Amino acid sequence: MSVIYTRVALIGLGLIAGSMAHAMRRHGLAGEIVGTARSPETRDTAREIGLCDRVTDTAVEAVKGADLIVLAMPVGAMGRVAAEIAPHLAPGATVTDVGSVKGDVIAAVGPHLPAGVHFIPGHPLAGTEHSGPRAGFAELFENRYTLLTPVADSDPAAVMRLRGLWEGMGAIVEEMEPDHHDLVLAVTSHAPHLIAYTMVGVADHLRRVTESEVIKYSAAGFRDFTRIAASDPTMWRDVFLTNKEAVLDILGRFTEELFVLQRAIRMGDGDELHAYFTRTRAIRRGIIEAGQDTDAPDFGRVKTRKDDAGA
Repeated sequence: MSVIYTRVALIGLGLIAGSMAHAMRRHGLAGEIVGTARSPETRDTAREIGLCDRVTDTAVEAVKGADLIVLAMPVGAMGRVAAEIAPHLAPGATVTDVGSVKGDVIAAVGPHLPAGVHFIPGHPLAGTEHSGPRAGFAELFENRYTLLTPVADSDPAAVMRLRGLWEGMGAIVEEMEPDHHDLVLAVTSHAPHLIAYTMVGVADHLRRVTESEVIKYSAAGFRDFTRIAASDPTMWRDVFLTNKEAVLDILGRFTEELFVLQRAIRMGDGDELHAYFTRTRAIRRGIIEAGQDTDAPDFGRVKTRKDDAGA
């Protein structure tokens, strides 16, 4: 694989940026990788483990001379960072992001970027419940989808170049309209995460009554809820606040479906329950057929670094 970008600046050094650094280095996709993070502790850790070729103390230093800038912090901070780095971006550079919300990011970041800088929002659909610079690994994006949501004036050549980077890291790349992206992710990620947080909160309340039984006797379903609910709280706070319309829409639909199941259980309607579960089971089969999970039983779950709980 040949070098696609001469200098890549990673703004934020958590799981996604760290995995990008490992993957770009493994496949020879970047001439130089420069990173920075808001926290001095994160920067020190990144230096200690050699995550990047250089780690700078500020985002302004990191973007100087970079032909790709990746915004890899919680979406609520991206507008502020874009305003900070905008005067220092090289002409012809590409700015992208890895946030789980696209409409709000476009509105927050786009107005700050100068003419001649390409803005191509993106979102890798990969992650784990772990965070921080030590959490990254090169295989994170392999056979996982990355969605690019080009804006109206995105340069096609710049889009193809960014697509090549993600494909070089092993991702399956597709393009999508930003509003449609936010609706799809509300269904596939945001609402499920909110439900997981809620179930764990209910269980925590119950645990106070039953001492440690909820923890001791957790079955596979609740165990996976806790894994999802362990994701970065700052990131998820920002996701729900910046994609609230789509999330509230899906939660409304979820409530309606919940009423259907409540009624079937209350009325003893086994046929309705069986038919409902048969329809939903087909979704699981579709995920397996798409290569996004395996049907191998893992009720004892051997922990791997690829256990996904991302946005």
